[in-house]
Amino acid sequence: MEEPCLSTQLIDGDGVFNVSGLESFLKEVKLAECGLSYAVVSIMGPQSSGKSTLLNHLFRTNFREMDAFRGRSQTTKGIWMAQAKNIEPCTLVMDLEGTDGRERGEDDTAFEKQSALFALAVSDIVLINMWCHDIGREQAANKPLLKTVFQVMMRLFSPRKTTMLFVIRDKSKIWDGVPKPHAHKETPLSDFFNVQVVALNSYEEKEELFKEQVMVATVRCEEIGNEKLASFTADEEWQQFEEAVQSDYVPGFGKHISSLLDRCLSEYDMEAIYFDEGVRNVKKATT
Repeated sequence: MEEPCLSTQLIDGDGVFNVSGLESFLKEVKLAECGLSYAVVSIMGPQSSGKSTLLNHLFRTNFREMDAFRGRSQTTKGIWMAQAKNIEPCTLVMDLEGTDGRERGEDDTAFEKQSALFALAVSDIVLINMWCHDIGREQAANKPLLKTVFQVMMRLFSPRKTTMLFVIRDKSKIWDGVPKPHAHKETPLSDFFNVQVVALNSYEEKEELFKEQVMVATVRCEEIGNEKLASFTADEEWQQFEEAVQSDYVPGFGKHISSLLDRCLSEYDMEAIYFDEGVRNVKKATT
C-alpha cells in the first residue's frame, strides 16, 4: 500500500505561522537526517490558474485542487507545504495562495507580497505560473508583485541564486483548435515545431539596447557560422571524401560526413553560446 503524502498548512490565510505544525511535519519527513541534502520548490501565480494541480502532477503531492464545476474561487488559503514523493534528494514543495483573488480585494496586497518574498527567500526553485494570454498584462503576469519583492529582497538579503522558472500554460490552445487530418488527430505540437522562448529588452523602453542585442547576436553568429563552414570545406578529410565520391562509391560516406558535421556544429555551439538563443539557432540552420 502506497504511503500517504505528508503535508501541512505552513501559514494560514490570516498570516499566522503554524510553528507546531511545521515542527511535526519536519519530524515526519525526517529532514534532520538529510543534512543539507534537500531542496525547496514553491509556486506562485494568479488564483485558479492551476498551481495546485500542476504541483500534484509533478511531485505527487496532495494539495487541494479547484472544483471547476463550482466555478473559479479561492482553493488554497495561505501557504501549504508537502513532501514530494519518490524524489531524491528530499524535496519540500510549497503551494502559495493565488494572487488577484477577489476574496482579498485589489487593495489588500500585503499578504501576496509577504508570501512571495518568503517563497523567494527560502526556495531553491520558484515556479511562476501564468496563462499564455496573460503574458504582458500588468497584474495577471505578477509584474508589480515581483518588482516589489525584488526591491525588498535586495534590501534584506545578500545575493543568493534562486532559480525562477516561468511556466506558461495553455500554449498549445491554438494548435488544439486547428483542423487536422485523421492521421494527426492526436499529434502534439512538439512533433512539428520546436517551441522556444527568447528574452529581449523592451523595444519601447530600451530601444538601443534592444537593437544592439539583436544586431550583435546576428552579426557575430553569422561570422561564427561562416568561419565554421569555411573550416569544414577546407578540412583535409572532407576534401578527400569529396574527391573520392566524384568517381566511385565510398563505403560509410554518410557516417563519416555526419561525424565531421557534428564536430563542426559543436564548435559553432561552443563559440555562439553567449548570444541570443533564437538568433543563434536561426544562423546555425541557415549557414
